[in-house]
Amino acid sequence: MKKLIIASLVGGIILFVWQSLSFMMLQLHSSQMQYTPQQDEILAVLESSGIEEGDYFLPTTPTTAPSAEVQEEYMGKYWGKPWARISYHKALDMNMGMSLFRGFVIDIFAAFLLVWLLLKFAEFNMKTSVMASLAIGLIGYLTISYLNSVWFETSSIPELIDTLAQWGLVGVWLGWYLKR
Repeated sequence: MKKLIIASLVGGIILFVWQSLSFMMLQLHSSQMQYTPQQDEILAVLESSGIEEGDYFLPTTPTTAPSAEVQEEYMGKYWGKPWARISYHKALDMNMGMSLFRGFVIDIFAAFLLVWLLLKFAEFNMKTSVMASLAIGLIGYLTISYLNSVWFETSSIPELIDTLAQWGLVGVWLGWYLKR
């Protein structure tokens, strides 16, 4: 039990440290949060529109669109024209401390799940640890980040770098520590 707890805590710390480096020091995700000099005008339009907080894909059909034919006609009207994804909030009031705490807890839990799984392996060595860690990371990347990048025409390279780096490092740590 002690080995499971220590392996999970250190694994979670490795994940958390990599994520902090990725966003803050290495700026891997800066292309996903670009600045536009028109931000004040865009935000003013959104605020004055009366839009509710939420995530939007523009254009799309209303949820009450009665048939596939109507939806096809509606989308044909916008084909080849601009589109956007919007995550709208009425106030910028992030709680950095709570967000960091929640992220850290999630990282420890993710590491715990990986450690639990690795401890079930009949044969365990460094290669198995690294490959299993990368496989789990890549499953998450492929089914979430990459799939979203396919549908929404965005780059998921920063997430791929994060996946390979953080899960590779955790795999090396666990391969060393759990084998002892």
